[in-house]
Amino acid sequence: MGKETAVWTAEPDDKQAYTAEFDAFYTRFSGYYDALVKLLPAWRRWLDSTLPWIKGPRVLEVGTGTGYLLARFAADYEAYGVDINEALLAVAKKNLREAGREADLHRASVEALPFPNGFFDTVVSTMAFTGFPDGNQALSEMSRVLKRDGRLVLVDVSFPADGSLLGSAVARGFAAGGDILRDMEALLKNDGYQCEVSAVGGFGSIRRFVAYR
Repeated sequence: MGKETAVWTAEPDDKQAYTAEFDAFYTRFSGYYDALVKLLPAWRRWLDSTLPWIKGPRVLEVGTGTGYLLARFAADYEAYGVDINEALLAVAKKNLREAGREADLHRASVEALPFPNGFFDTVVSTMAFTGFPDGNQALSEMSRVLKRDGRLVLVDVSFPADGSLLGSAVARGFAAGGDILRDMEALLKNDGYQCEVSAVGGFGSIRRFVAYR
């Protein structure tokens, strides 16, 4: 089978408009998104692939969405969640309550996280980084609130390492929907991280990045 070369997405010129468009989308479809996560086993496997790599006691999920993953680890750690969208956070609160879990939820942008330096043992983000309009600023803030010996765990869309045509088609599909595909391995290494990368689905297009300094 042939291979395809990765073509990374340029970041938007108008970052505020990009964020506003995504925010409006999730406000309209927050309930559908919650159902999608709950109904698709593959999607849950992608998110669950972070669980063995989370260490505590204090854990932050950035882009917590409807709280599926947060509810999975909140019983074991002091859990915090951040999302910019009010409707998603409302669903997350409901899901946490129904699961009998507690977490400290905040409405905030990844570019200005409301926490002190070095506050978290793990920062985790799943299927969200491709929706952040400024990758360097997002990573800078996530790094700021992470302890020096902490761990950053990301799962997101990327072009597959082996150039798989099927995986590349999946990645291009996400990009067509507005996601920003970045060379995450290079971004993390440029910020001083060592990085372990694994394909967790999508014919190699859904990848897990476990980064530490």
